[in-house]
Amino acid sequence: MKSLKHILGLTILLFSSSCQDDFLDQVPDDRLTIEQVFLRRETSEQYLANVYNYIKDESMVTNNAPWIGLSDEGDVTYDRPGYLTFLMNIGNWSAASGYYDNYYGDYYKGIRSATTFINNIGNNPQFTPELITRRTAEARFVRAFLYFSLLRTWGPVTILGDELIPGDLEPNDAKLHLPRNSYDECVDYIVSELDLAGQDLPLHWTTQESNSQQYGVGEFGRATKVACMALKSRVLLYAASPLVNGNQEYAGFTNKDGKQLISQQYNPAKWERAAKAAKDIIDLNILSLYKKNDAQGNFDPLLSYRGIFLDAWNPEVIFARVANNIAGWERASSPRLASGFASTGPTQQMVDAYHMANGLRPVLGYTSNGSPIINAPSGYSETGFTAAATKYTLANTYNMYVNREPRFYANVNFNGVQWINTSEGVKVIQTYNTGESGPAGSWDHSRTGYINRKNVSPAANPRTGVNTARPWVMFRYAEILLNYIEALHETDPSNPDILQYLNDIRERAGIPQFGEGPSPLPTPSPDAVRELIRHERRIELAFEHMRYFDTRRWKIAEQTDAGPFYGMNISANPPEFYKRVVFENRVFRKSYYFFPIPQPEINKNMNLVQNPGY
Repeated sequence: MKSLKHILGLTILLFSSSCQDDFLDQVPDDRLTIEQVFLRRETSEQYLANVYNYIKDESMVTNNAPWIGLSDEGDVTYDRPGYLTFLMNIGNWSAASGYYDNYYGDYYKGIRSATTFINNIGNNPQFTPELITRRTAEARFVRAFLYFSLLRTWGPVTILGDELIPGDLEPNDAKLHLPRNSYDECVDYIVSELDLAGQDLPLHWTTQESNSQQYGVGEFGRATKVACMALKSRVLLYAASPLVNGNQEYAGFTNKDGKQLISQQYNPAKWERAAKAAKDIIDLNILSLYKKNDAQGNFDPLLSYRGIFLDAWNPEVIFARVANNIAGWERASSPRLASGFASTGPTQQMVDAYHMANGLRPVLGYTSNGSPIINAPSGYSETGFTAAATKYTLANTYNMYVNREPRFYANVNFNGVQWINTSEGVKVIQTYNTGESGPAGSWDHSRTGYINRKNVSPAANPRTGVNTARPWVMFRYAEILLNYIEALHETDPSNPDILQYLNDIRERAGIPQFGEGPSPLPTPSPDAVRELIRHERRIELAFEHMRYFDTRRWKIAEQTDAGPFYGMNISANPPEFYKRVVFENRVFRKSYYFFPIPQPEINKNMNLVQNPGY
């Protein structure tokens, strides 16, 4: 009988600091078999903690979560050989590249581990029937999450179900040569698993016991019914999108027996299903967009938006990862004046996307040479500097960054902005050539002239080793609203819910709602409203690892993620610094809509077909 260590790595997920002493304080020894593991409460809980740990920590912005640097919203400075973003953005990417292959295997290891837990936990004499039911549902949620992680990245995959494939089969055994399921089959399986898990889970983290005698450990960070519903909403939204809903460019994407893996018939009912999944969450009436007041008791949009990620377990949070590398995220997103790496920078295209304070867009598009088409009524200017300070900017700030919407100041560090940690006095970020975070003399700099500020606490200071431990938010209510209005628009474009929830998000963002001030009502053109919804999603969910998957499911990545990418002129000092320059010419091939199945997996499984273009 194989030992637990042989079957499962012993990386541990800590659900909360309160459980470190009593929940995960022992590691099973090599003599403990799987059967023995599930006869004890402690080792069973530890096993499930390890299953949770297969959900990737996406606070790591390099190979662990490359999505920012592979999308048009951002750049990761470590675009160098050995990093996934470097390979893909220069077009040097194939099934044999190997830089993300282990994640494919890790997800399947997690799926196997979850199935092992589901199949064995019922034998634990130290668990009550109620606890067995709940923990089984948690493992089912994690397994569904891991299947979705595969689906969103590699496309249709092989669904294994509840039967565990023995680890000692001969290489030619038919059980090792399973074909891929279709995308729709994968979706239906994931959704059915989430529906089943949700029946046996507490509704929301607010209804989870934090230190009850029954459960004995902190429950925050575990699966809930609403977490199941949120993942279902995301899964169904992706399934309704153009990439996999009647995409005839995948007509030849079949298994070896001819089975179609991507539906060739557009089905509007998929949008209806996605809209309902999101609306079911809204109708629970237990979530809200997070809002905070300033010291004078007035609503503050910047504090509200920033607080979603800094104020743990606020009313917008649906599901969050408690164990994470938030210190690494904050250091990567901090300037060198705070001993940060300044390594994650918004692109100029992303900077241009943010509204002005009056709710209008500053840039409407670009000319053939990359110059911005400025929206004059917005008041935007790319010349001159301010004489006086404003609410969000210091005096002598370049006008490009003045009078922008609050989310811009919550998300973007630009040259001349004050660093958010003022414990050591006012310090100004300098991203130009010889500036404190510029390229002169250091590898640690932003190639765009901007540094990410989102999800960085004003109390954090990597230079002094101070970081603010908090959950990593993975699902939140604003996404659900955006999921709903996007899906609803595709089936019922005149539904008043679209404008209502779009305006709710703008109101929390601190910009005029459509129909107020200079912000016009959306045009009745379906294409125009669709673009407004997508634009609002781009801004609201920026740097949350959503944009990469959005441009792909919308089938627009060939336009958004290829060609010249712009930033400020970091090779110069002001005033020459304030000039748009190309920092990278990116390559996007049609094959990049999905990652390639790792070549070793293709070699092992005679019925596993490769993704198109590889």
